Amino acid sequence: MNRQRRLILVSALAVAASALGTAAPLAGPAGNGAQSDSSIPDFSGIWSHPYWPGFEPPPAGPGPVTNRSRLRGGPQRGVSNPRQFVGDYTNPILKPAAAEAVKKHGEMELNGVGSPTPTNQCWPGPVPYIFGTIAILMLQQPDKITILYGGHQFRQVRMNEPHPGRVTPSVYGDSVAHYEGDTLVIDTVGIKTDRPFAMVDMYGTPYTNALHVVERYRLLDYEAAKEGLERAAKENFRLPPDSIPPVADSDSNYRGKHLQLTFTVEDEGVFTTPWSATMTYGRPPMPDGRGRGGAEYVCAENLRYSGRQPAVPTADKPDF
Repeated sequence: MNRQRRLILVSALAVAASALGTAAPLAGPAGNGAQSDSSIPDFSGIWSHPYWPGFEPPPAGPGPVTNRSRLRGGPQRGVSNPRQFVGDYTNPILKPAAAEAVKKHGEMELNGVGSPTPTNQCWPGPVPYIFGTIAILMLQQPDKITILYGGHQFRQVRMNEPHPGRVTPSVYGDSVAHYEGDTLVIDTVGIKTDRPFAMVDMYGTPYTNALHVVERYRLLDYEAAKEGLERAAKENFRLPPDSIPPVADSDSNYRGKHLQLTFTVEDEGVFTTPWSATMTYGRPPMPDGRGRGGAEYVCAENLRYSGRQPAVPTADKPDF
């Protein structure tokens, strides 16, 4: 399956985890509002979410666009079809123009043409699109949080700083963070709109320069995480273990702490109301990244898109 193969993590994720380990986070300098070393939760290491295309609808309230195309048979009957992304353009969160964009995106899928996305076109995914990555590596430092997505994309989040008075738009936006007790809160604005494949999900849902995303990360005991894991299994396709390297899979026997991301999206140019979703991560069978799997995968050399010439990023001159 082409789309599944595109999800395979490159070896950089495993290498980074092995080299950097899972050391506990360090506290920020005293007097800047940062928490003490002992009170900062440890989010470090690899976390896996082997469900596609990703977002878990919230337990209640407005949620993300979901897939109208569902599997009709097999052990995962009724979940999102991993081969066809037909967004529910009737979702009340969508304003008319946004609903039309999602509808057209889905029509391409239904017609067998295939719709271009950052994933199948080898372009970086903006926030929150990038949250759909099946494995992340989180690194905590006194002045910043670094999150690697699948080994080939990463964000750096500044700690205990405000957004600048004038934000220069960028692919991942300007992200600042702080701890609220046991929760890491990341606030992102300034997500670039003048770029190819500007969408917040696999269904072509657009966004404007008013896009504002707030992420809240916290650790949960297994019993508390089960509800989120069950929502993931009900909505999204569970990738088979033999289709992804072990470092991207989740250990079915793991009963330790889980990481849950709850994020809220606002964009008055596209959505009628703020909406939220979650991502509930477990630990892979080999959290240090050792073992088989994790083979290198170079997206730009393996593109397939309905027989068309893909929009692979190119440069007019050497970078150095």
